[in-house]
Amino acid sequence: MKQKLFLFSLAVVAITGSMHSCNNAKEPERPNIVIIPADDFGVGDIQAHYPENKIRTPHLDKFVQQGVSFTDAHSGSAVCSPTRYGLLTGRYSWRTPLQEWVVTTYEPPLIEASRLTLPEYLNQQDYHTACIGKWHLGWDWPGEPTNRRLEDFRSLRDVEWDFTQSIPGGPTERGFDYYYGVDLPNSPPFTFIENDHVVIQPTAQYIFDPDEGVVMPKGFAGSPMAPGWRFDQILPEITSRAVEYIHEQSKSDSPFFLYFSMTSPHEPVVPSKEFAGKSGIAPIADFVMETDWSAGQIIKAIDDAGIADNTIIIFTADNGHSHYTGWESLIEAGHMPSGPYRGHKGDIWEGGHRVPFIVRWPGKVAAGQANKQLVCLNDIFATCTEIVSGNLPPDNTAEDSFSFLNTLLDKESPVSRTNLVSHSVHGEFAYRGGPWKIVFKLPGTNRNTSRGKPAIVELYNFTDDIAEEQNLAGEHPEIVKQLSDEMRSLVQRGTSRSGPYQLNDVNVRFDIIQTERWAPTIKE
Repeated sequence: MKQKLFLFSLAVVAITGSMHSCNNAKEPERPNIVIIPADDFGVGDIQAHYPENKIRTPHLDKFVQQGVSFTDAHSGSAVCSPTRYGLLTGRYSWRTPLQEWVVTTYEPPLIEASRLTLPEYLNQQDYHTACIGKWHLGWDWPGEPTNRRLEDFRSLRDVEWDFTQSIPGGPTERGFDYYYGVDLPNSPPFTFIENDHVVIQPTAQYIFDPDEGVVMPKGFAGSPMAPGWRFDQILPEITSRAVEYIHEQSKSDSPFFLYFSMTSPHEPVVPSKEFAGKSGIAPIADFVMETDWSAGQIIKAIDDAGIADNTIIIFTADNGHSHYTGWESLIEAGHMPSGPYRGHKGDIWEGGHRVPFIVRWPGKVAAGQANKQLVCLNDIFATCTEIVSGNLPPDNTAEDSFSFLNTLLDKESPVSRTNLVSHSVHGEFAYRGGPWKIVFKLPGTNRNTSRGKPAIVELYNFTDDIAEEQNLAGEHPEIVKQLSDEMRSLVQRGTSRSGPYQLNDVNVRFDIIQTERWAPTIKE
């Protein structure tokens, strides 16, 4: 095993490590990189960013004072799997067959085996790479079905899977030296996975108990579960494992990359005993507080291990705060999970994909500052490669990733990212160019009634309308045409970066609602 660390939080940004202070060696010492993407953590959920909000986040408040906060940061999608794909590959997920929603239970890997990932790249640079926490990008589970990308994905729940065998297609076959965690916390098999094996065989069955937490996985009652499985112990366990990993790697002469992919405050909302009732608001607020604690333990471990000065930490989130885990209770208490922005997890609106993004790199990044540069979690890939090797990714990899290293280091240079494509849980698109955002939304009452129909076009200007309240499409048809043309070019070129055209995996239409969740792959 080579030695590397990737801290994903949120998601979550590899820009933190590259040209660190010199040691006794002639060349700069390469920094450790830790990315921490929280799961369903809203842009408004850190109290230091929004002091009027009500959930106490002392650990992240302190972290904000130690680093730079990007105030115009975005996940690649408004939901889990697509964003994680973009973070690890530097490519928009809608270029793959997955055109809406997420990778579901027992579905195959979304990242193709031939695609270069960030951990694989760092592995080539002598980093030890680890993913601890949520994966949610698919596995090749041992079982009979040959076609697992089904529109009726629920049928895979009834298949008998062999949990005694190794599980191909997961983190250790996508660039990580080590993995420990769960596929996702609310989906079977309910057990931990280490590298490519189930830790404890799921010989028991999940029994739904509505009093155990909020938004428990009722639909998976009877599914395989490890005996004695406790949902409230998932976050403490992966936190402990990540802390242990940091202390172990701090003794090595080689750098590490830790992608600490949190499972909170995603459902099931099950704060541990130490946090239950602590907020005085609702269980979801307690869970946000435990998420703050967990991130704080990772930061503390880095400080205690004496490697803070040579470690880049990025805290972020995979998408906005969910609206079905206690949203109303938070609003009633005066806590706005999306801050001043419209919408929440899943939406094409800003609340779906605008996320917190804080980077700490002592001696390199000005502490306690805010930065207005537009960034996307996809950009972690290119930023990390520039930090580690001084190079940007090859043209046929990380197609939608731009390095923000110069911005991070406060150097005078042209802005690298000038546009952004956003994607909703329903497969809707939006394109950002300067202060303008064009939205291509569902024309029907829901996704199924909209399939195959032209999208409704709306236009917003963030100069004086960050809440996306004034649709200006009718007043500025020339802007609508310009942004639509830019979006069309970005899709057709197969890449957001300059250079040769690349290939999308499927035919992509942003102006017409897709007819299938899994689009057929283009045959070369």
